[in-house]
Amino acid sequence: MVSETKKAMKMTLSINERTIDQLNEWRTKHVTNRQMTLILAFFIGLFASLAALVLHSIIELIQEILVSRLHADTSNWLFLIFPVIGIFLTSLFVKYVVKDNISHGITRILYAIASKRSRLKGHNCWTSVIASAITIGFGGSVGAEAPIVLTGSAIGSNLGKLFKMDNKTLMLLVGCGAAAAIAGIFKAPMAGLVFTLEVLMVDLSMASLLPILVSSVTATCFTYIFIGSDSLFNFHLDGVWIIDRVPASIILGIVCGIVSLYFIRSMSMCENFFARLKSHTYAKLITGGLILSSLIFLFPVLYGEGYKAINILLNGQSEADWNQLLSNSLFYGHGQLLILYVALVIVTKTFATSATNGGGGCGGTFAPSLFVGAFSGFLFSRLWNMHQFGVYIPEKNFTLLGMAGVMAGVMHAPLTGIFLIAEITNGYDLFIPLMIVSISSVMTISIFESHSIYAMRLAREGKLLTHHTDRSVLTLMSLESVIENDFTAVSPDMPLGKLVNAISKSHTSFIPVLDTAGVLLGEIDITKIRHIMFRAELYNKLSVKQLMTPVAAKLGINDPMEDVMRKFDLKNTNYLPVVDVGNHLTGYISRTRLFSMYRKIVADFSNE
Repeated sequence: MVSETKKAMKMTLSINERTIDQLNEWRTKHVTNRQMTLILAFFIGLFASLAALVLHSIIELIQEILVSRLHADTSNWLFLIFPVIGIFLTSLFVKYVVKDNISHGITRILYAIASKRSRLKGHNCWTSVIASAITIGFGGSVGAEAPIVLTGSAIGSNLGKLFKMDNKTLMLLVGCGAAAAIAGIFKAPMAGLVFTLEVLMVDLSMASLLPILVSSVTATCFTYIFIGSDSLFNFHLDGVWIIDRVPASIILGIVCGIVSLYFIRSMSMCENFFARLKSHTYAKLITGGLILSSLIFLFPVLYGEGYKAINILLNGQSEADWNQLLSNSLFYGHGQLLILYVALVIVTKTFATSATNGGGGCGGTFAPSLFVGAFSGFLFSRLWNMHQFGVYIPEKNFTLLGMAGVMAGVMHAPLTGIFLIAEITNGYDLFIPLMIVSISSVMTISIFESHSIYAMRLAREGKLLTHHTDRSVLTLMSLESVIENDFTAVSPDMPLGKLVNAISKSHTSFIPVLDTAGVLLGEIDITKIRHIMFRAELYNKLSVKQLMTPVAAKLGINDPMEDVMRKFDLKNTNYLPVVDVGNHLTGYISRTRLFSMYRKIVADFSNE
């Protein structure tokens, strides 16, 4: 019975493959690559919007079941249980179903696009949706945006692979998927486009602009069809923006930059802590669960994405409205502690997010940055007005500006912060202060951090690519692929006669000198001993030890390409040895071969 089932499955797969092959044959004859790219961009937008709908529907369903009947005027001990269950269920799902690492989705996409490989696994089209829905639904203090962006990008990558598109087009389709995901979640097509440009660093050209726009607009339109025209955040401008509020906007931008720095640094610290527990699954789960559940018990606004709390700040006009933040907490009924509560929430949000992901959950930092930004903007404006530092600034308006400022700082993406906040709140009347705050925030954090929270992980590993073509080319070059192992080695005690014999077998102008353990001691430059090579009377009088010279420089097996190129320029040599951590010779790098590879990759860049 089992064998018959396997045969049937194989037969079905072969039929599907033949169908796809036939379709591709027809496509190559009747549809150009550009036309096919636009068609795929449309379907990527459709599927990404469907994925966003499914994710948010599952999250809302779980939260409706779990927290809808909790009493607002008391603390709820269930907050100590729900997040732990969510992390545990997600861990089981990842370990036994996914069997792959699906964390840090945007970082994975960033490298997939930048490295021009653009290959994302098929399971990424759905696994992140399920995992993040469980995590967030049960209270995980993370965002759904990064998982959806990974899902959209995976859809683009796998559709491209299905229809045998080239690597250049695959990269573009991954970008289309990311843009569609952002556009679909927030109903913000421009933000999707700008996010792909700023954060994912897809080079914008006329060839790439149209497909990304098609995906973004398609995803937005279908999201309107699926869930209606309501914005994610309800916002109504409180008064007209006036020029007198420019100083407050600049100061808020600086504050947002400092908060962004705290966000990135604290997240990095927590990630490093949980990384040390990587091999201890249960310890990681217990630690993450305890931290998360304790924080949510103390500050229930940390439960899930936190968009409900943001809407309270965006629509509140009085102490009574803002005190809704204290619901379900030990602070309920103590409105005088609201400022302290908001400040503590800002400080603890990063720990809650890190504990969620570190403990085994799945989610992103997109929503947490919006959350921290909203609370920071509100806290700033409240303190400003309470102490009358200057002209009155509306709390709800500056809550909105804080969202843009912190997100722009965390992502090093001022345009994304500006357009996203303007689109999702219809807050275009605040466009100028959005610009001021976002720019001030990015300028402030750039003093301390040169990379976004997503790029930072790749930068540490030397894998980060940017819009700087030269650096990107060097990053794409692999040291291992240019190492030459065809060399003849000699020992230091070898006489000149045997050295001459070794030289006759060598294909290079140098001979490495190694000890018995393979450690590099020096080298013989054939051009410098040519005058004695044929003097037979010296064959037994001189040894390699007397003739060898120190190597000009050594390369480590893990050295970044920028360092390799720099050493070739400094030493002005044609070959450099590559050694491992024990100084054992691995091979040689040829300057000629290195520059040949460099020129090839540059040509690939130029062709795009």
